[in-house]
Amino acid sequence: MTVGRTVMIVGNGPVQEGAAAVIDAADLVIRFNDCRSCGAGGDKTDIVAVCNTGRPALAMLGGGAWKTNAAVRQASSIWCVRDAEKFQTLRQQLAVTHPDLDDLCDDYTDGFRTFAKATGRAFHTVPASTHERVDAGLKQFDAGAYVVPSSGLIAIAEVLEHWRQPGDRVVLAGFGHAGWQWHPFAAEKNLVEDYVCQGRLERLDPSIAYSHVNPYILTER
Repeated sequence: MTVGRTVMIVGNGPVQEGAAAVIDAADLVIRFNDCRSCGAGGDKTDIVAVCNTGRPALAMLGGGAWKTNAAVRQASSIWCVRDAEKFQTLRQQLAVTHPDLDDLCDDYTDGFRTFAKATGRAFHTVPASTHERVDAGLKQFDAGAYVVPSSGLIAIAEVLEHWRQPGDRVVLAGFGHAGWQWHPFAAEKNLVEDYVCQGRLERLDPSIAYSHVNPYILTER
């Protein structure tokens, strides 16, 4: 049997007691935006997946605090989870359905790309096809009216579709499936549980020792 890596995807929700050491022992750790999961969720950070549109992106790129964040500084790669062209199309729809979200589709991908290049980090933008597969998956769980899936779900799908290698274990921590009202969190939780039932994904159990091998850096595709 192929022995692969342990890939930890750590959301910004609550992390179980005792999880930090298990997360830090993983081969690859993915965190989100300002990496609030650090601390109780360990410190190791290999990839920071960012929401590269709207106010969250503007806040991260402005002022310098995000760029000097300890987790961001140690990361070897930056991922942008929102495809610019996809969101320009979405802008037209939101002008009718959610005019108050007029800045949601403002794209700051170039700012993150420039930062990654200037600091010697790999850079990757999640393609629109991943977003569309997530949308299709959510339909089976009665997602109702929503604007976009969460950054966390998009990153999970990207790892499962394009980065997971034979023998890898993809493990989640810090996913409470709650937050912004226009993410379909109930349906997202059900879709994640479906991934778990299929054996493609695991929820972190701090009592389990996750075997791992030497990490390698994911580069832009």
